[in-house]
Amino acid sequence: MKRFLRDHGLWVLFAAAVIAVALAAMSYFSSTSSPLTNVAGIITSPFRSAYTAVAGWFNEKQAYFADIQALQEENDALRKRNAQLEAAARQAEKDSQENELLRQRLNLREQKYKLELESAMVTEHSVTNWTSSLTLDRGTMHGVESGDCVVTATNDLVGLVGEVGTNWCTVLTIVDTDTSLGAQVFRTRDLGLAQGDFALMGENRLRLDYLPAGCQLLNGDLVVTSGLGGYYPSDLVIGSIEEVQKDDSGAASYAIIAPAADFDELTEVFIIKSFDIVT
Repeated sequence: MKRFLRDHGLWVLFAAAVIAVALAAMSYFSSTSSPLTNVAGIITSPFRSAYTAVAGWFNEKQAYFADIQALQEENDALRKRNAQLEAAARQAEKDSQENELLRQRLNLREQKYKLELESAMVTEHSVTNWTSSLTLDRGTMHGVESGDCVVTATNDLVGLVGEVGTNWCTVLTIVDTDTSLGAQVFRTRDLGLAQGDFALMGENRLRLDYLPAGCQLLNGDLVVTSGLGGYYPSDLVIGSIEEVQKDDSGAASYAIIAPAADFDELTEVFIIKSFDIVT
């Protein structure tokens, strides 16, 4: 035995090493994948990586061109809107110049108002099938009178003072059926009567009646107080036209107005106790 190991020891060690390596390789492949599968994976791995890279590049380019197209469309829309605004500004400047020329020819002076305002807090909101009103913490002791206009801080018309107490008052909002006042469409200068309507009060809307025949109103047109008669200041914002309809006879048209003031969100308002025209 000793002689055998002495003569063939190196070959025995070499054979043992080969067997150990073979066993280790078989153990590895049995726990991962078959030799053919592993070889195929090794060969195809670079191709899979290349495909993934190309697909990712292609997707990035697609997203890039989609963003470019979206930006171009947005720029086109902005250019169109800018052109419209520039045209409107030019028309407004032209109208202003014409108005000034007419005032000079007619010897008229521009009317401005000096308002005496009383700040008031809203203490109660009341909406029923018959009325829409607010209660304020100001009354006769503060110089408040029935019929006074009530506005927001941005001159959006809220309504008119109804009943007045010593330190309180109720305000009938502009959608209340007992409210009516002269109105004018700001763009066309058409005159009408803004008033509450039973069918619309629940929707927080009011009507613009007695419009002139052939008036061309558009959705979104601003409606302001006309100031005719001197009862209320002019140019208080009532709201905007939501739609134009025909009456039951089909002969006359009326508009539905969405109020500019949000009555439900009001906490502070301003009572116009008096106003004077100043020049």
